[in-house]
Amino acid sequence: MKLQFYLRFHTEFGQSLWISGNVNELGNDDPSNALLLEYLDNEFWNTRIEIDRKSLPKNGIRYKYFLKNKDGELIWEWGNDRVIDLSWKDVKEIEAVDTWNHTGEYENSFFTAPFNNVLLRQPAPKAPSKIARDFTHIFKVKAPLLKKNEVVCLLGNSESLHNWSLGDPVLLSRDGDWWSIRLNMAGTDFPVAYKYGVFNTKENSFVQYESGDNRLVYEEGVKHKVTILHDGFIHLPNNTWKGAGVAIPVFSLRSKNSFGVGEFADIKLLVDWAKETGLKLIQILPVNDTIATHSWIDSYPYAAISAFALHPLYINLAKVAGKKQEEKIHALRKKQKQLNALPAIDYEEVIRFKMEMLKELYEVMGDDCFESDDYKDFFKENKHWLEPYAAFCFFRDKYGTSHYEEWKTHGVYVKEEIERFFSSKSAAQKQVCFYCFVQFHLHLQLKEATDYAHKKGIVLKGDIPIGIYRYGCDAWVAPELYNMDAQAGAPPDDFTAIGQNWGFPTYNWKKMQEDGFGWWKQRFEQMSYYFDAFRIDHILGFFRIWTIPSHAVQGIMGRFVPCLPVHFVEFGENGIWFDDRRFCKPFINDTIVNEVFGTDYAETVKSQFLTANQFSGYDLLPEYSTQRQVESYFAALPESACNERLKLGLYDLISNVIFFEQEGSRGQEFHFRISMEKTTSFKYLIPHIQQKLKALYINYFFRRQDDFWKKEAMQKLPQLKSSTNMLICGEDLGMVPHCVPDVMKQLGILSLEIQRMPKDLNKEFSYPDQAPYMSVVTPSTHDMSTIRGWWEENREKTQHFYNNVLGQWGDAPYFCESWINRAIVLQHLYSPAMWSIFQLQDILGMSETIRRENPQEERINNPAIPKHYWQYRMHIPLEELVKQNEFNKELSEYVMNSGR
Repeated sequence: MKLQFYLRFHTEFGQSLWISGNVNELGNDDPSNALLLEYLDNEFWNTRIEIDRKSLPKNGIRYKYFLKNKDGELIWEWGNDRVIDLSWKDVKEIEAVDTWNHTGEYENSFFTAPFNNVLLRQPAPKAPSKIARDFTHIFKVKAPLLKKNEVVCLLGNSESLHNWSLGDPVLLSRDGDWWSIRLNMAGTDFPVAYKYGVFNTKENSFVQYESGDNRLVYEEGVKHKVTILHDGFIHLPNNTWKGAGVAIPVFSLRSKNSFGVGEFADIKLLVDWAKETGLKLIQILPVNDTIATHSWIDSYPYAAISAFALHPLYINLAKVAGKKQEEKIHALRKKQKQLNALPAIDYEEVIRFKMEMLKELYEVMGDDCFESDDYKDFFKENKHWLEPYAAFCFFRDKYGTSHYEEWKTHGVYVKEEIERFFSSKSAAQKQVCFYCFVQFHLHLQLKEATDYAHKKGIVLKGDIPIGIYRYGCDAWVAPELYNMDAQAGAPPDDFTAIGQNWGFPTYNWKKMQEDGFGWWKQRFEQMSYYFDAFRIDHILGFFRIWTIPSHAVQGIMGRFVPCLPVHFVEFGENGIWFDDRRFCKPFINDTIVNEVFGTDYAETVKSQFLTANQFSGYDLLPEYSTQRQVESYFAALPESACNERLKLGLYDLISNVIFFEQEGSRGQEFHFRISMEKTTSFKYLIPHIQQKLKALYINYFFRRQDDFWKKEAMQKLPQLKSSTNMLICGEDLGMVPHCVPDVMKQLGILSLEIQRMPKDLNKEFSYPDQAPYMSVVTPSTHDMSTIRGWWEENREKTQHFYNNVLGQWGDAPYFCESWINRAIVLQHLYSPAMWSIFQLQDILGMSETIRRENPQEERINNPAIPKHYWQYRMHIPLEELVKQNEFNKELSEYVMNSGR
């Protein structure tokens, strides 16, 4: 059998096109063995193969194209649904005329999980057109945004296409994601002009043509030959669908049946409220297990000890117990009522009581659970992470720490040793399997909430943290996948002038790439059990990650990795005399010491921590030359003797440099310290050198890295995106490289647009009505104050916003009145963005009667506080919120009128 492939594509010099598929002739899905296409004309590239019918796959030939740039970069088209059926016995030749499916096409978003499975799911109307038995042409097109009772129709200037008859067009039928029709066009004069359109089968009426020029089919209808036209997307408006959602951490939910904290079971009540108000999406924070210290410090949801395990905090004890063991739960009613009455979460009490009760239930329910078919299926599917996670938790509790290097045994993970825990019965095995029991019930409860949401037409959006916990199961099992000697964080921003140090090890991307990012693909698969979409926390980390050396405490001591350094010769080329000591060592003199420490402590610092040098200044003593050394010194002092001002002041001295030397470069390569101009070291330089350094600084941060970082991202993100069908949203905030918007646009990843964090640095605020369609707009996130809290933070900014963004005259009210909150919410609802998502607190802020009295109690996290206690909980039960008929009706009308 002969197969010919024609691809519509316009290339640039140096580019080539290739086809890869699931047969030998197309390389068996191995890009290194793919088939090169030949340039045909300005419209098409093509190639042909001959194939033996006997060797054909049962499900047909599945294939796709990729573009190879002159630098060797591969760019794949999106999708995996172009399949040629080879079951037609009399066909000897097939000609496929294809349209490249650009990953960033808006329409591709509507074939992701939330739309395919929930939001746009509807039974396709039956098309009455007769299917030709002897066909010569197959027309296929995608149309994701059709309304109820609408089908795709085909019209053209031939008898087989009904001669442009609007009353009797050719109707296509659904075939997976495609709309298709088989036609016998033998005897037709070619070329044939045609268009797709929309037809309403209920009203039996033509709705509209697609836009653009007529399409043309050139291939004649010949016996024993079939021409397949994969025509891409129907040309209809592709930015008309819009939705609204609510964002809240699961722990922040409150119901009458929960146990002092929000639980997976409470999501169902939130779904009921979302359905009532017209919201289509619920966004939550990470829900992975963070139990490392058994203290409130574990409340930080981005420090999971496992990227796969769910947090026992969210389990509903009554659902685990069932009717047989409900008496055990009744004994905790008094404690449950006490914890539920608190305005915020008492993390330590909640987790303590839940774990104790789970152990009681395990004693009487464990054996039956492990014998059930559902558990056996769960264990089989999740064994790759469940076994090591359960063992990790066992050793963590046995040795009283998650720092596995301190364990007396099993400090180094050995798979065979851990597997023995599950193959032989023992007291240790029973304790290990307790954690499997808990994970199974957590899985059941979250899956039940997800299924309930889907039945109500609501989708769930999860959150993938950028890092892993340094002393968690993932690092224990595969430390080679991470740079354990590095710390991830963020450069200085509006939240904190000294940057952020998250403490996570950074990813060893080269090692991860060796198995095609297997760990990430498993992670995405696990998330897809429960979520339809997800937010990539700090997507900028896939381009470059802010990396802090292990000897530093503050984020300001970091730099971007990977990053092209400044070479020694560049200083001379830019008219700068390079002085290693002056630029790379902390610059300290009497004036600086007095400014930092004041007269009260200046002399103490000089005598205890510094030594005079030959340049009329000071050097730090070797034992205090790094921030970690200073931290250790003060940590060893009695609490009464610990002076925070001295410690932070010494941190400032240590960070008072212009450059960091690249390790291993032998004094040849350097990286700028971020916020160079704010250092006193810089201020003491002569103006001429300052100007030269400024120019080089701008080049270093904002010019030379862009193409380099783009290539870094394109080595990772396309493969990761292709491994899941969830809708991906990126948190692209902070110091955003110029290449980021283009990469996200190419890959169809939604951006995040926040009104008070404009990406245009020349603007004080961004405007929701200017947001791109492929984006999520929101007035605030969990890392920020709510609308009402922000309104009271900076009077000057509030006044500018009141006059320039809200368009109001006069002085801004001191407090955020409900009409102001409402106006901001409405601005976002009427944005052109695909999604408008609000923190629950911001939605409730529209009502004077429902909202919390004190807006300062509504904030979830403050990034400026390294060890923040995550304990916010909504102030009214969900049962009451569902009954707020007047408010809910008002909100639903806002949502409906905005087209969401």
